[in-house]
Amino acid sequence: MTTRILPAVGDPDAARAIVTLLSQLPAAEPAAPVPDATTLLDTLARLAAESIDELPEVVLVHERIGPVPALELIREVALRFPAVGVVLVSSDAGPGLFSAAMDSGARGLIGLPLSYEELAARVQAAAQWSVGVRRHLGGGAAADVFTGPGGRVVTVTGAKGGVGTTFTAVQFALAAAASGRRTALVDLDLQAGDVGSYLDVQFRRSVADLAGIQDISPRVLQDAVYDDASGLALLLAPADGERGEEVDERAARHIVAALRSRYELVVVDCGTQVTGANAAAVEMADVAVLVTTPDVVAVRAAKRMVRMWERLQVRKAEDTAMVVNRWSKHTEIQPALIEKITKTRATRTPVPAAFKELQAVVDAGRVQDLDNRSTVKQALWTLAGELGLLSTPDTAPTAASATAPGASLAVRASGPVARLRRGREG
Repeated sequence: MTTRILPAVGDPDAARAIVTLLSQLPAAEPAAPVPDATTLLDTLARLAAESIDELPEVVLVHERIGPVPALELIREVALRFPAVGVVLVSSDAGPGLFSAAMDSGARGLIGLPLSYEELAARVQAAAQWSVGVRRHLGGGAAADVFTGPGGRVVTVTGAKGGVGTTFTAVQFALAAAASGRRTALVDLDLQAGDVGSYLDVQFRRSVADLAGIQDISPRVLQDAVYDDASGLALLLAPADGERGEEVDERAARHIVAALRSRYELVVVDCGTQVTGANAAAVEMADVAVLVTTPDVVAVRAAKRMVRMWERLQVRKAEDTAMVVNRWSKHTEIQPALIEKITKTRATRTPVPAAFKELQAVVDAGRVQDLDNRSTVKQALWTLAGELGLLSTPDTAPTAASATAPGASLAVRASGPVARLRRGREG
């Protein structure tokens, strides 16, 4: 049997050394090395989309792979591609790292410098394990194990409080579920999360209950998730805000990765504050949405947020999708100006200012009952399609007729626009 091996090595010299040694193994078929964690996950996702049999039997992860730490990367590969045997390559081959690697889902640890005998033994063991798992999956005995490439993650963050972050996240998730996607909605606004209140849900379990669990199995995850009648799987913020401190960056990565492995789409409400947990979610996201309103204070807050993300190396401004909520064609501050000030990508569809449409369902805690004729709902569901969150583009309601976001750019030299321009470098 030929063993396909995919090395994930950032250092070119180390990559050449590993491939040279792998080529000497009997019946080994080493692929071209991938240079970083993102490329590795994308490559595996592409292969898994074709067939589980297209995946390599073994993935070698070098200790200096980036930007995600090696153990975090191993855990995500193990969760998303459980039929792949992952082996860590590290200069530290001690029992502490070995135990941590096994906890993360690795099938072996190889010490540096590499030796032929150890490499052959670890690769062979991981390959045999991989073949056994695939045989087991092929027999249908593991129907509860996710074998696909993993779902998409979209985070929704507010520039400041009151801009409509949670409402936007909930509507994105409802649109995706209505389009046929298996969708999870996570509340990572850990001290003030209101997803449950918006959907009239009370549930004793929360995201904090998963914080201390190293291996989040499908059964453990299911116990913490509330399956709502709307079709959404809800992972709520803790009722006691102080418990939010239990969800740190590491826990957030594990939780989001576990959800990604079980659902086609994971929508994460990140609130308006930057914490280790929601910063990790934004970093992991396929789509990062920032919500603002077209006023001076909110736009300046949006600019501060993207600058902070860049300083913390969480997200680049140009990789952030800006949603403009409560928009009017008469508003002086238009999406094109917001895009220029924040250096983000303003979405094509603005969300109109029409709170009267929302007040009854928001006060009742039943935003899932919002009428399909609502211009706000139409805009948000159209946005969900624009951002690629729907199974098909035809499932969203037709967007309300509106002037294009950048069509009205005539501004005066004074007023809000002038204030924003004066504050661009502030």
